[in-house]
Amino acid sequence: MSARRASRGAGLRARRLRRLRLAAVLTLVMALIVGIALTAKVQREHSLPLADVPIIRHQARAKHLDPALIAAVIYAETKFEPRESSAGAQGLMQILPSTAEYLARITHGTTFTVSDLGDAEVNIAYGSYYLSYLLRHYGGAQLPAVAAYNAGLTNVDQWSQKAREQGRELALRDIPFPQTRAYVSRVMSAEATYRQFYAKQLGLQ
Repeated sequence: MSARRASRGAGLRARRLRRLRLAAVLTLVMALIVGIALTAKVQREHSLPLADVPIIRHQARAKHLDPALIAAVIYAETKFEPRESSAGAQGLMQILPSTAEYLARITHGTTFTVSDLGDAEVNIAYGSYYLSYLLRHYGGAQLPAVAAYNAGLTNVDQWSQKAREQGRELALRDIPFPQTRAYVSRVMSAEATYRQFYAKQLGLQ
């Protein structure tokens, strides 16, 4: 009897030890999963910042744009840190004063002054309008519109014409400016990431 009792006790202890080991492994796995998720979140927010969300969402609705595209252009231009470029472009979406004055005329912005470009709401409104204008100009084609935001209409019209003469639409490889090719790639990639990770904030869900 004592031998059987001892054997039963040893079996219970072994099972208890296995359960404890399993629980420890599961706890470790859960901690790793949570840690990886938090690290990914921190890395994502650090590399792809997002701010001025109500303004972006409002302008996206008003201009019939993808809010992720507006956010991606802001990211590519300034990473949400407004500044003045060496060329004189200003604010979050890097609007040139000459472009802003032209947009003010055609949108009847009679009270506009160049200093208004330092205001996030004005800057995103003008940048979104210009982006919408470019998309209409290119029949909704996003690649030439984004390229023109960086390189200008004249250049992109010429590149698009050359591509059409070859029986196709403008492709990334047709852009001769390395900076503009990189810019378009950066915007497209950022737009996809914003749609994936910030869909709720941007009103896409």
